[in-house]
Amino acid sequence: MLWIELIIFLSIVIIGSRIGGIGMGTLAGIGLILFIFLFKLPVGSPPIIVLGMILAVITALSAMEAAGGLDYLIGVAEKIMRKRPQNITFVAPLVTYVLVLSAGTQHVIYALLPVIAEISRKSGIRPERPIAMSDIAAMQGIVASPISAATVAMLGILTVSGVSLPRILMIVIPSTFFAVIIGSISVYKKGKELSEDPVYLQRLKEGKIRELANSKSLERKSVKNARRSIALFFSAILLVVVFGMFPELRPVSEIIKDGTVVRDQIAMGPTIMILMLTVGALIMILLKADPEKAVSGSVMKSGVVAIISILGIAWLGSSFFEGNRTVLVDGISQLIEGYHWVFGFGLFTMSIMLFSQAATVVTLMPLGLALGLDAELLIALYPAVNGFFFLPTYGTILAAISFDQTGTTKIGKYLLNHSFMLPGLVTTFSAVAIALLITFVT
Repeated sequence: MLWIELIIFLSIVIIGSRIGGIGMGTLAGIGLILFIFLFKLPVGSPPIIVLGMILAVITALSAMEAAGGLDYLIGVAEKIMRKRPQNITFVAPLVTYVLVLSAGTQHVIYALLPVIAEISRKSGIRPERPIAMSDIAAMQGIVASPISAATVAMLGILTVSGVSLPRILMIVIPSTFFAVIIGSISVYKKGKELSEDPVYLQRLKEGKIRELANSKSLERKSVKNARRSIALFFSAILLVVVFGMFPELRPVSEIIKDGTVVRDQIAMGPTIMILMLTVGALIMILLKADPEKAVSGSVMKSGVVAIISILGIAWLGSSFFEGNRTVLVDGISQLIEGYHWVFGFGLFTMSIMLFSQAATVVTLMPLGLALGLDAELLIALYPAVNGFFFLPTYGTILAAISFDQTGTTKIGKYLLNHSFMLPGLVTTFSAVAIALLITFVT
């Protein structure tokens, strides 16, 4: 029955990813009906704390977006790239990485891609190089961000092993940052120069290249509110890091249970939720951010899609795992015996199917703990969840291809020989290798 259940699980993942949006989460309901009512598997459990943290972070981000903070950050990134157009292959990925790390969402890249394409073309640089690498850098930025859904999920899962947020960041941020630089080097001379590319020259001849309209600028009052919303949001992030680094600062409550006084310290999950909900409220109260605008914004929409997807697929995965725990743990333990780092290939492969770092984390990281893998090793393997560039069907990849009017960013004739394969493989494996080295020396 294990193989039948596995086929059902993978089918749900594949069909759900094809449908897109909330499709994966809703299709998981069908899988749960089959698992629980037909195959009599345990109900399992959705990651409630993880979902709560993600929702709280999204709420704060949406409030910042409503106050103009996200537009302001994008504007700053655009100015930085325009100052060094000749170095766009290195500057664009690094700017994208920092911006995504700060914002905790890959959504911001949609506003950067046309700017990167225009600056590259006007500088005579093949747009494929910075565009493809920036897309990969955005994925690495999600892994490094302290408030991304994926990192929040990692923290929620590894807290039981005594792992703190600062420790995760201490390993992941430098490893992904240097990996982005290595990835940029790998594409520095990739493909023909723009002036020699036949596809671009043909498009130029046919008049298919359009000038990019100037980005809108915020009014003076809006700029002040945008800056203040960013300051409030990053203050909350700083507090999250401080409370994670110094757990003694988190309050301890005392309750009487069975006649005995029990001391209970607030965990990092609820701490993050409280701080993020508070900063969202402060942005709305002090800066008059419109709640309706926050709810209807792109961050909230993409966040809700992520929550529904994670709810469904994580619950389905939990039911499947609990029903086959002994067989799975014993089988995989034998497979990776003596080579625990092989678990990283499992993360990479699962991310290709799930198209989500957070969903991959909540699906496989608990299995890693059940296998007895060291928490430090799991942190080092964390960047491997960025494998969904492997198939060129993810939203940001398709957007990158469409924004490159020169036609240099493309899907190859054989599907897998696309513009994102080289920088994706180099960057992802470099990030894992550097993270493993950091955990070894520290």
